Amino acid sequence: MRVMTWNVWWRFGGNWRERADGIRITLETYQPDVLGLVETWAGDGTTQPDVLAGQLGMHAAFVPSSLPPAPEPVEEPGQLGVTVGLGLLSRWPILRTEIRELPHPQRPGAAPTALVAALDHPRGPLHVIVACREWEPRYAADRAAQSQALADLVTDPALDGPLPVLLIGDLNAPPDEPELAPLRAVTVDTWEEGGGDPGVTTLDSLVPYAPLEATTLIDRRIDHVLARPGRPGAVVTVRGAFLAGDRPIDGRYPSDHYAIGADLDP
Repeated sequence: MRVMTWNVWWRFGGNWRERADGIRITLETYQPDVLGLVETWAGDGTTQPDVLAGQLGMHAAFVPSSLPPAPEPVEEPGQLGVTVGLGLLSRWPILRTEIRELPHPQRPGAAPTALVAALDHPRGPLHVIVACREWEPRYAADRAAQSQALADLVTDPALDGPLPVLLIGDLNAPPDEPELAPLRAVTVDTWEEGGGDPGVTTLDSLVPYAPLEATTLIDRRIDHVLARPGRPGAVVTVRGAFLAGDRPIDGRYPSDHYAIGADLDP
C-alpha cells in the first residue's frame, strides 16, 4: 500500500485557490492509498479532504486542530470562518475516527490534536494516526510532551492487529531532534527503511513562500511516515520511499512543504 503525508498550507499565502489544482494533480499522479493532510481546511460547507476525496474517488475525514493557529485578523476574505485541521484520505472506507488532544503545558489556548482512524482494509482494520506537533523552540516542553503522547498512542495495544499501525504527519522535527526520540524508539522511519536520501528536505528554502524564519526546520525533513508492526514479532516491510509535490505546477509550488511517502507491504 502507498502511504503519504502532506502539509498543504491551509489557506495561507493568498494563493490557495491557485494551488488547489497542483495538489489535486500531484495526488492523481502518485495515487496514495492512505494520505494524511496537515494544515488542511474546513469551511464554506465542506472540507478540503472531502473535495479531494470527491475528485480522487476516495473516503475522507477531518478534525480541527490548533496547530497552527488561524490568523487573527484574517489575511484575506477567503480565510474568514475557515477552520484549520488535520485530514485523512483513504482508498478504503473509514470505519471510525477519534480526536485525541495532545498535551500543551506551555502554549496557551486550545489543545493541538491527533486524528485517529480505523480503515476497512481487506486484511482487517488499518489504524492510522495523523498529527502535527509543536514547532516553536520556546515551547520545547510541549514538543517533548507531544512526542511522548504520540509514542504512547501509536503503541496502544488496542491498535494491535494484522496490519502496521501508521503515524503520519508534519512532526516539525528533523529525524535527529532529541525530542523525537520517544517516537523513533517505537516506530520504523519508512524514509530511512525505504532507502530515501538522508539529506532530503520537505521544507525547502527554494520554495518562494517557504517559512525562512523557521531556522531550525528549514531545509530539513520534518514530515514523516512512521509505522510500527501490528503485533509482536511482526515486521514492517518498506519497498521504497519518495518525495512528491517538489516541482512547480503551472508555475507555482502546490504548498510550502513537499509531500513524502512510502510503499509498504500491508
